[in-house]
Amino acid sequence: MSDVIKLLPDSVANQIAAGEVIQRPASVVKELVENAVDAGATEIQVIIKDAGRTLVQVVDNGCGMSATDARLAFERHSTSKIRCADDLFTLHTMGFRGEALASICAVSQVDLRTMRHDDKIGTRLIINGSKVESQLPEACAPGSNMMVRNLFFNVPARRKFLKKDSVEMSNIIHEFERLALVNPSVELALIHNDVTLHRLPPANMRQRIVDLFGKQLNDKLIPVETDTSLVRISGFIVRPEHCRKRNPLQYLFVNGRNMRHPYFHKAVTQCYEGLIPADEQPIYFLDFNVDPQSIDVNIHPTKNEIKFEQEQSIRQILFAAVKETLGRFATAPEIDFATLTDSDRIDIPAPGIHRTESAPRPSAINSGSYNPFKSRPASNWDELYKNFTEARTEALDPDGSGGEQSLINDLPDEEMPGGENQATLTTMPSAILPAGKRFAVMADPRGLRIIDLRRAHKAIIYEQLTATLGSGSDIASQRLIFPEKVTLGSAYDPLIEELEPRLARIGFDLAPLGGGVWSVNAVPSIVDSANPAELLSAIIAEAAENIESADTPLKTIIERIAAGMAEAAAFKADRPLSDSEIQHIVSRLMQLKTPGFAPDGHPTFTVIDDNELSRLL
Repeated sequence: MSDVIKLLPDSVANQIAAGEVIQRPASVVKELVENAVDAGATEIQVIIKDAGRTLVQVVDNGCGMSATDARLAFERHSTSKIRCADDLFTLHTMGFRGEALASICAVSQVDLRTMRHDDKIGTRLIINGSKVESQLPEACAPGSNMMVRNLFFNVPARRKFLKKDSVEMSNIIHEFERLALVNPSVELALIHNDVTLHRLPPANMRQRIVDLFGKQLNDKLIPVETDTSLVRISGFIVRPEHCRKRNPLQYLFVNGRNMRHPYFHKAVTQCYEGLIPADEQPIYFLDFNVDPQSIDVNIHPTKNEIKFEQEQSIRQILFAAVKETLGRFATAPEIDFATLTDSDRIDIPAPGIHRTESAPRPSAINSGSYNPFKSRPASNWDELYKNFTEARTEALDPDGSGGEQSLINDLPDEEMPGGENQATLTTMPSAILPAGKRFAVMADPRGLRIIDLRRAHKAIIYEQLTATLGSGSDIASQRLIFPEKVTLGSAYDPLIEELEPRLARIGFDLAPLGGGVWSVNAVPSIVDSANPAELLSAIIAEAAENIESADTPLKTIIERIAAGMAEAAAFKADRPLSDSEIQHIVSRLMQLKTPGFAPDGHPTFTVIDDNELSRLL
C-alpha cells in the first residue's frame, strides 16, 4: 500500500491561507496600505474599480524594492519585518507574518512595478494565481505600484458570494477610514471608478477626524489625555448629548495599529451610563501607547485582535480617564431665577416704544422669589392635554368601536407563537389591560395572553409597507418644513445612492450634501411621527447588514427597507400608551397575515397556560 500523505503545493497552501487573510477587497486594501506605511511612504493613493472586483491598486512613494526582493516578497513566510521569534515582542511595523502578498497573488492577477530611490531603473513583476509569468526591468517612479486584478478569479465560490458593489465599497471606505485615522501624518487618497472620494493631507488626529467625518463633528469632540507608567492614552470622545443610536464612530488603536477590544469598548460605554439613553452609543477615537513587549499581536492573521499583559489595569486607567474627561467638559451654565439680583436683571424695552428723558418710567417691584415658569395655573395645561388626548382618540378609532373587530380565521397554526390554534382567536376580547409601558395583558381560552406592543406595532408597519410596495404602489411623501441633516459617513454613500430610487418610492426625498451628510426633505406620510434622522439611519443599517450579493432580489431589498422603517417608526418603549391606542394596536395586529412575529423574527405575544399560572402562584 502506497503512502497517502503528501505535501501540498505552495499555490494550494496559499489559497488556503487566503481564506483567512483575504476575505474581501477591503482586506487587500488593508494589507497593501499597511505594507506601504511600513515602507516609509508619505503619500499613498488607493485606486478602486468596480468595488475592488476588477482592480485594487495602491501607489506609494516608499523605499521601493530591488528585483530580487520584489520576487521574494511573494513567497510564503518571507518578510523584512522580523528575523527571529524574539522580534515578535518588539514590533514597530504593521506586517510581520509574511502571508499577505502570497495570499493575494494566490487568488488574483498581480502586476507590480517598483524601484528604489537610489536606483536608475526598476522592475516589473507579473504573477497570475501564484504563477510568475514574467519579471523584466522597467523605468518607473521610486516607490511601489501594486495592481491586484480580478480578485478570486480562480475561486468562483468566493467571488460569487461577494456582496453587492455598494456594500463591498462601503467596507473598503470603512477600512480606508481606519487606516487614515491611525496614520494621520501620511497623505492618503481614495479613488473609485475615477471619482475621488477622499484626498487627505497630512494632519494631526483632530483634523484627520474632521477631514474624514465632517466639520460638524469638530465642536463635539473633547480630548482625552492620560499618561502612566503602563500606558499613555490620548484621543477624543464626544459629549453625551451628541451620542448616536446608529452607526457610531468607535475606533481603538494601539501603537499605531487598529484593534478590536470588547473589554475596553465596554469600559468606555460604562462611563456614559446614566448620561445617555440605553439605545445610544458613544463616539470615541482612542489611541493606546504601550511597551511592545507587553502586548501580543500574533493572535489572528488579520492582526486586529490584541492581547494585553496588564489588561485589567489598563482598563481601570481608561475608565478613570474617560470619566474624568466627561466630568470636566460635560458641564453647562444654569440660571436660577430665584437668586437674581437687581444688577443682574436687564431692562429690555417693548418694541415700538421709544423712551425719552421726560417720559416717566414705570415702577416695578422686584421680588427674588418670582419665577416666570410657575405663574401659569396647572389646570390650564391639564385641560389642554385632555382635549389633545380626546382628539387623538377620535383619530385612532373614528368609528368608536374600541378596536373590537373580527379576526382572520384561516391563519396556519405555525404562524402563531407556540403553535397556537387559530380558532382560539376568532373574536377580540374587550378586556385588554396595560402592563407597564410596553406590554398588554388579555384573557385567552388557554390562560393569559401577554402582548409586546412595540413588536406588535413594528409588525403592523412592516406588513403595511411590504404590501404597498409589493403591489407596485408608491407611498405618499410628507414634506418637512425644515429639512433635516443626517450624517451617516461617506462609507454609506454608495449604498444610499443605489437605494435612492427605492427610497423615493416609499416617500423619501434625499439630497447629498457631501462628506457623508444627506438632507432629508420629505419622509413617508405613514410614519411622520418618527425622527427623520433615526428613520433613515435604521433603513441604511438594515440594508447594509442584510443585502448580501449583487443578485439580491428586489423583494428582499424591499423587505429589508421595510424592516428598518418599522424598527425606527414604532413607538418608543418608554412612552405610555392610552387605552384606545392599545386597543387599536391589538386589533390591527390580529388582522395581519402573520400576527405572531415581528420583522426581526421575535414573537409579538406569548400565552401562559393555566398550568404555568398555577405553578407561578
